[in-house]
Amino acid sequence: MVDDLYQEIILDHSKRPRNCHTMLDATGTAQGFNPLCGDKLELYLKVEDGIVKDASFVGSGCAISTASASLMTESLKGKTREDALQMLEKFHDLLTTDSPVTSELGKLVVFCGVKDYPARVKCATLAWHTLKSALTNSDEPATTE
Repeated sequence: MVDDLYQEIILDHSKRPRNCHTMLDATGTAQGFNPLCGDKLELYLKVEDGIVKDASFVGSGCAISTASASLMTESLKGKTREDALQMLEKFHDLLTTDSPVTSELGKLVVFCGVKDYPARVKCATLAWHTLKSALTNSDEPATTE
């Protein structure tokens, strides 16, 4: 069943997050906080010539938050800033609208069921709000509120 596959991917990325480390040579960083459930993360980006060459994060959070950050960092590599911001919009739409699920987001579609749990949407989008802060060089911590 598709839901089981989605659950497996989320569980895998929450138990063994990819790109979960500090990045000393990051060109951009941002902090994010979800006051609703206490998720926190710091996102690191290495952007060269407008392309995301590397992305990583550190933090603590629930399974949805951690898996979202893990899958997001995998998906960003090789994308332009503009592509990354478009991915953010598409991901947000996936979680907040009834738009049809498309393959444009790749593995990120595993979060499509989160929209049925409104309190969990903030968990899934924390890393993405933090991404926007990192890409726009915002000094303010990203928040889901």
